[in-house]
Amino acid sequence: MITDDDAAAPERWERLTERQGYERTRESITGLLAGRPELSGVPVAACPGWTVRDVLAHLLDVCKGVVNGVPRLPLERPDPDNEADLAELLGRWPGLSAQLPDRFEGLLGYKMTMDILTHELDLRRALGEPVPAEPPALPGSMDLVTLGMGLTVIDQGLPALLLETPGASWLVGRGDPVVTVRGHRHDLFRSLTGRRTLRQIARLDWSEPPDKWLPAFTWPPFQPPEEPFEPMADGS
Repeated sequence: MITDDDAAAPERWERLTERQGYERTRESITGLLAGRPELSGVPVAACPGWTVRDVLAHLLDVCKGVVNGVPRLPLERPDPDNEADLAELLGRWPGLSAQLPDRFEGLLGYKMTMDILTHELDLRRALGEPVPAEPPALPGSMDLVTLGMGLTVIDQGLPALLLETPGASWLVGRGDPVVTVRGHRHDLFRSLTGRRTLRQIARLDWSEPPDKWLPAFTWPPFQPPEEPFEPMADGS
């Protein structure tokens, strides 16, 4: 479920720095989990084998790694030796985040912000919470994932795609696009981050049959699930 009037949302998009996008998303996750210790063990379908607490621990591990100059992106598992509960993890996060280096605004900043947004959406789905209509980290995160998938499109020798959503578009690949894919921005982002099945991706509005481009939606570190674990933005 998407909140707010979706038709008007793109015109209100605000392109923030990656640091601002990260901080606002961190605050959103904190508001989602604070004072709710019972959520710790809830499974997160988008991250098989992980619980809500595992996802939060992963986000802190990534933040701690960047602060210490040893970034770990992507991280397959949260630190198994860290037994802190949700409240303790949330309490540590602001202090860690405040220590992020100035170079956060480079590629590493884009990766961290895309990672935290991806996992906020994972958490919201796991908890049955609505998805914000205007995630502040979305514009920069879409820039990153379209660039990342574009490298796979080039490597596979495929023509470029144009992704379109009301108010924005992204070129995926090199050269003039030969196919246009239209959809809700939430569906596009989730498709590029391994959260939509190939069948769901094929249900987007393609100007040409999608078959030869579908393999490119598997790109490091993302792989579409075999079975859907969340509906499309329209609820289908």
